[in-house]
Order: sequence, then structure tokens, then C-alpha cells
Amino acid sequence: MIAAYSQWGLMAPLLLSVILGALMGLERSIAGKQAGMRTYALVSLGSCLFTLVGVVASYQLSMFAGINPLQIAGSVVIGIGFIGAGLAAIRGSEHAELTTAAGIWVASAVGLACGLGMYAVATATAVLSVLVFKVFLSIENSIRRRYGGEN
Repeated sequence: MIAAYSQWGLMAPLLLSVILGALMGLERSIAGKQAGMRTYALVSLGSCLFTLVGVVASYQLSMFAGINPLQIAGSVVIGIGFIGAGLAAIRGSEHAELTTAAGIWVASAVGLACGLGMYAVATATAVLSVLVFKVFLSIENSIRRRYGGEN
């Protein structure tokens, strides 16, 4: 039994992390990328759960020295890096796949933020990510058309 945390109360960050991850993945789905809504939602959800487990465990084990929930966050970042590297390796060095890999990495951070109760920061990050996906792509394409760069 979780002493200071209601297990039902922990559902809100999980739900928010799924919604925000799916929002970020929606743009990738629309853009025709393989990693879309489900991938982003699951990455964000998993990161959130790992964070919640770390926070609750560190609270429950606070009588022991050396407990640090940030070690879980660091492990999540490393693990997601492997997923991103796998995406890049599968497709080569295409910018779109590297962008997807970076987006998954950010979705992981959104999940971590939700797990730590940083809901406004997580929401702002998800919204900014979608803007980066959409607005920056338009800017890049305009610059390429104007100055003759590769598509």
C-alpha cells in the first residue's frame, strides 16, 4: 500500500502523459511517419510510470540513505536514446527519421515531467514540440525553395 500517495491519485499524471504524447504523435501520424500517436503515447506513458514508481519508492524508502529517483529518469533517457538510434539506423540519416527520434525523446521527457507533477511544463513542452514539427518544417521548406537547398 502506498503511504502518502493514493494509487487513484497517480492516475491523473498517467492520463495526461498519454494525452500529451498522443498529441505530439498525431502530427507524426499525419506526416506519414511510422512512429505516430501510439508510439509517442506509450513512450510518454512509460516514462511517466517509471518516474512515479521512482518518486513513490524514494518516499517509501526515505529512511535509507542513497535513494535517488533521478537515477530512474537518467535510465529512461538512455533507453529512449537507444530507440532513437534504432530509428535513425533503420532509415539511414534522413532528417525526418532523426526528427521522429528527437520527438520520441521529448515525449519521454513529457512523461517524466507528468510523473513529477509538472503538468504545466509537460503541456507547454508537448505544445511547443508540435509547433516545432509543423512550423519549423514550413520554415525549412520555404528556405529550401527560396535558396535552392535539398528537400
